[in-house]
Amino acid sequence: MALDKFGRNIHYMRISLTDRCNLRCVYCMPEDITFRPKPELMQDDELELLVKLFVELGFDKFRLTGGEPTIREGIVDVVRMIASQEGVKSLSMTTNALLLDRLAKPMADAGLQRVNISIDTLDPEKFTKLTRWGKLDDVLRGIRAAEAAGLTPIKLNAVIVKGFNEEDVIDLAALTLQNPWQVRFIEMMPFGDVAGFQTKQIIRAQDMRDLIKEKLAPLEPVLNKKYASGTNIVAAPDGKTKAPLMDGEARLYRLNPPDGLAQGTLGFISSVTNPFCASCTRARLTADGRLRLCLLREKEVDLLTPMRNGASYAELKEMILDGIWHKPWGHDLDNNVIPLNRVMSEIGG
Repeated sequence: MALDKFGRNIHYMRISLTDRCNLRCVYCMPEDITFRPKPELMQDDELELLVKLFVELGFDKFRLTGGEPTIREGIVDVVRMIASQEGVKSLSMTTNALLLDRLAKPMADAGLQRVNISIDTLDPEKFTKLTRWGKLDDVLRGIRAAEAAGLTPIKLNAVIVKGFNEEDVIDLAALTLQNPWQVRFIEMMPFGDVAGFQTKQIIRAQDMRDLIKEKLAPLEPVLNKKYASGTNIVAAPDGKTKAPLMDGEARLYRLNPPDGLAQGTLGFISSVTNPFCASCTRARLTADGRLRLCLLREKEVDLLTPMRNGASYAELKEMILDGIWHKPWGHDLDNNVIPLNRVMSEIGG
């Protein structure tokens, strides 16, 4: 078991498979970004060794991220390798879905269980403006391919950016009326050399909820885990409003229009204005083999360099345990401490 000094059991690892992406979203990276040379990133055998170490230390939940993980060479084999490790209970992926039309079924057959799909607007023109290169139709096909392949429950991630897509929360939220999906609205977080833009363009989760209630339908907090996903959604008990259920980092709500409850749910990820640090159980492995202990802190533990210099299995395990022990309580954005050493695509969300 990997414990930090606050007593949290850290058992969820997000692994960035590449810093590269086939989009250039305005809130994520500059359009002219230069990616790392591939030899500087983890190779398949190095990744496999680290995954085995993590599993031995009690990590049982894994998420594959990027950049865009589906553009990693041999992605189906990478999925199969991780899924085959005894002790892995959950294996999911965050993706832009552009390649899911042809990869969803092979990855599901290899052991991938679920996907989170990034989609920030349902307006094709705005989608291209936000992503700089993308086409909305490709993402929509990817969503349906993932659903057909059984990579469910489908979760859709939308980063809401002031001046770009704050009004789009209405159409995105409406997707849950007829679909058993979870649409997750994410407060934009400041990173690296795009931190200035990100800080100025933040839309608070509370503002998103207020807009949805005003323009679409009332919201009810999801209070019972039994009703967090799937098609059999029922109302929360009347008069007993409590803090909404947390699904990972998302606080869950459900639309309640006059004609009946929505099939899906809405998740609000308020890392900036209402962080969930006390319940954090995750760490991240960057594509260049560094253990990042908090998404919004710069502290990292280099595992790849010692591995390539001949560090033993036991030594690597001790480095991981020591790093986890020193995992910070949480971010310090309130004091204007912003991580500047990487952009999001270099970390994996």
